[in-house]
Amino acid sequence: MTQEIVFYGANNPETARMIRACESTQDVRFVGFLDGDAEKQDKPYLGLPVFGGVEKVPELAAQGIKFVNLITRDSHTRYTTSKEIARLGGEFANLVHPSIDLFMVELGVGNYLQEGVIVQAGCRIGDNSSIHMGSLIGHETVIGSSTFIAHGVAVSGCVTIGDGVFIGAGATIVPRVKIGNWAIIGAGAVITKDVPDGAVMVGNPAKAIRQQENLPACGSPYV
Repeated sequence: MTQEIVFYGANNPETARMIRACESTQDVRFVGFLDGDAEKQDKPYLGLPVFGGVEKVPELAAQGIKFVNLITRDSHTRYTTSKEIARLGGEFANLVHPSIDLFMVELGVGNYLQEGVIVQAGCRIGDNSSIHMGSLIGHETVIGSSTFIAHGVAVSGCVTIGDGVFIGAGATIVPRVKIGNWAIIGAGAVITKDVPDGAVMVGNPAKAIRQQENLPACGSPYV
């Protein structure tokens, strides 16, 4: 039976290419969008309807439709939005470009992996995380939930990345380091040692420039 899916976030035209690639190779059909911007609601985006905001989740979920969260601007917004969709009864599906080899990879639910991502054997990815085009995830790396990895990031083998982490474009993570929950890694940063929870890291080698306070809860947003 074909699984119908609704996206949250009517913003990125790249979604049209993901739709085309996935519908041509997988038993899925993408039926529309939700978005919190009232100006986008009740108007088509990429040829699909924007049904409304999260208030439409119960109605759509009752039809057996699942959800994919496309928000990537920051990990906290991604986490809270998915948590609200789940609270309203929404269930999540993965959006994975069909070119990505996930053999010997453990993948949770609600993840968004774009074209050109390489995830090597032995990796584990939690729920509600997003990895963008051309990023490399080395063998046996563990990625938590609600983490965002921007394009062109190189994560070496045996790295541990916590929940809610944001890693900017072109960053490099050396082998076997641990990145704490809700850390922010700046674009182009080179992480050479462990990063504590909530640290904001920039530079090469990366150094902490700020420590975030009042960090959100950790774990999957679905529980």
